[in-house]
Amino acid sequence: MANSPKAAQLTRNGVAARHRARAGRAVLGRATTWLLRSAALALLLLPCVWMAGAAFMPTLERLDHPLRMWPAAPTFEHFASVWGSGIGAQVFNSLLVGAGTTLLALSLAFPAAYALVRLRFPARLDMLFLMFVLALKLMPPITIAVPLFTLAKRLHLLDSLVGLMLGYQIYALPMAIWMLLAFVREVPLEYEEAACIDGAGLARRLVQIVLPLCGPGLIATAVFVFIAAWNEFLLALLFVSTPSRFTLPLAIAGYVTENGIDWGDLMSAGLIASLPTLAVAGYVQRYLLRGFAGGLK
Repeated sequence: MANSPKAAQLTRNGVAARHRARAGRAVLGRATTWLLRSAALALLLLPCVWMAGAAFMPTLERLDHPLRMWPAAPTFEHFASVWGSGIGAQVFNSLLVGAGTTLLALSLAFPAAYALVRLRFPARLDMLFLMFVLALKLMPPITIAVPLFTLAKRLHLLDSLVGLMLGYQIYALPMAIWMLLAFVREVPLEYEEAACIDGAGLARRLVQIVLPLCGPGLIATAVFVFIAAWNEFLLALLFVSTPSRFTLPLAIAGYVTENGIDWGDLMSAGLIASLPTLAVAGYVQRYLLRGFAGGLK
């Protein structure tokens, strides 16, 4: 009995030591996680900071200090040079092609996704179609670039922005269908059944019930498709040959010539190309998170 207080004290000391060790491991784990995240963020932001610094850096300063990340005396001379070269027309072309590609892809993908979710196909044709869509989604564009070029040439769609919008559907449409499938599945079937009892037809159910409930998914899908069309280079290089119809990636590639690279103008054009997508992604970021989650379902 005399040893009971001492034993209790030892027990309390052991419990306290275990708590301290557990708390220390938790702090160490949080610190490690914070350091890894900070390192990953710095690694991702480093090219962006370097691009912005090169865009605002005077040419002479860049030649004297090639490793400097940010200019001592920022200037807008490169932006003036790029804008004076007519890059505004390429920005407009990219906006037009991106908007047209997105609108066409969503117009076709939404009813296709609805049909794949709600209708029953014989002999599992829906699964075969989904596998075909997935194969198109994963296929590198270079593997079908030559057939697309030949088809566009026969249809007289080369060197036109309309032909470019149609060509972009080869990857935009599978991407849109695959993403919208998850959002259409989330729409309760009971809502449509109640609308059927009230006499609503298929078109009315799609427009008044399914479409509003899939609004966040449509926004997320539209952003992904638009960004993909905005940044696309290979098909634009194959389809378009007239400088007045160039998209922004083609205009940026023009700053790399056999005589060298104008880094200031190149980075200014790259920054101009990055800002619209960053602005759109930041504005609808909550829908993009749902798009990432929905696309994995």
